[in-house]
Amino acid sequence: MSLNTQVVHDPLLQAQPAQVSAVRAGIIASESFGVLGSVRPLAGERDLNFQLACADDTSYLLKISHPLENPQVVDFQNQALLQIQRADPELPVQRVYAARDGRYQAAVDIDGQTMLVRLLSFVEGLPLHQVSACSVLLRQNLGDAMARLDRALADFRHPAGGHELLWDMQQAARLRPLLAHIDDQPLRALVGEALDAFETRALPRYPTLRRQVIHNDLNPHNVIVDRQQPERVLNILDFGDMVEAPLINEVGVAAAYQLGRGGDVLAPALDFVAAYHRGNPLQEDELDILGELIATRLVMTIAITAWRASLHPENRDYILRNVPQASASLRGLAAIEPARVRQRIHQACRGALQP
Repeated sequence: MSLNTQVVHDPLLQAQPAQVSAVRAGIIASESFGVLGSVRPLAGERDLNFQLACADDTSYLLKISHPLENPQVVDFQNQALLQIQRADPELPVQRVYAARDGRYQAAVDIDGQTMLVRLLSFVEGLPLHQVSACSVLLRQNLGDAMARLDRALADFRHPAGGHELLWDMQQAARLRPLLAHIDDQPLRALVGEALDAFETRALPRYPTLRRQVIHNDLNPHNVIVDRQQPERVLNILDFGDMVEAPLINEVGVAAAYQLGRGGDVLAPALDFVAAYHRGNPLQEDELDILGELIATRLVMTIAITAWRASLHPENRDYILRNVPQASASLRGLAAIEPARVRQRIHQACRGALQP
């Protein structure tokens, strides 16, 4: 089965990013931002990322956007970070720094292509995906931090907020052609059933739900915690998938990564959901579809990454890094009756608000 590119088309995910050496990245950082340091390349899905380690022990992240990236979308991300910093200065999220000219993005020419460059904070610590076992307190702290982040962005609007993004759950129904890239046939069938449930139960509710700008990607690679006290959240990273969407999508995305690895798979995610609800109360109609949204995020992880791995086999390991857990989580969640999932979500949130 061939991919229907009229249904699924995302040039940023299909095209390879330009190549930039560590030496060139260091020169760009110095010329555009006045920062000198040793340079280390980091992984990334669409952008090129480099850590700059300076002589005074400070570190920065130099992010070079994909040449096809819309400058308005880059500005959208920058302005959101600045809004969060104004609204909640103590919230542990990435910071963006101005270039020499006072702007928060610099245009550079690389091999005849104009690319946008930004300088962001880099916080040393332990990536959440390297934590062997997440504690209840860590999940609660994550829920609290995400609630604060969404409160900080509640009134934020930007012309690029409605940009088209394949990782936007509002677009999940478009992903059916990608199921052909899932080699495991029972898993492919399960993904199809989850998409059916999304289209039947969740999608029709969207027009009546609260909307705002959301981070949209609280996966374990985008959270840094303290090495000595891993329950402490030190930084929330990567606003590259930010979009204006129903607020409950934020919770569905994040909770999908908090499902357990065995036994009662839903219980750990409910720790996160309850903590979020305490900090940013969710409405009944939002909670009613949260189970379907959690499953849909798992579907997106499995389907999109299977497709992208076929396009970029040289980056296969990085692209597929979340798939084994997503597949196991989807199987575990599917084993629970949907009505029971809804009941437990409502119970957890009611309990969260009791003294």
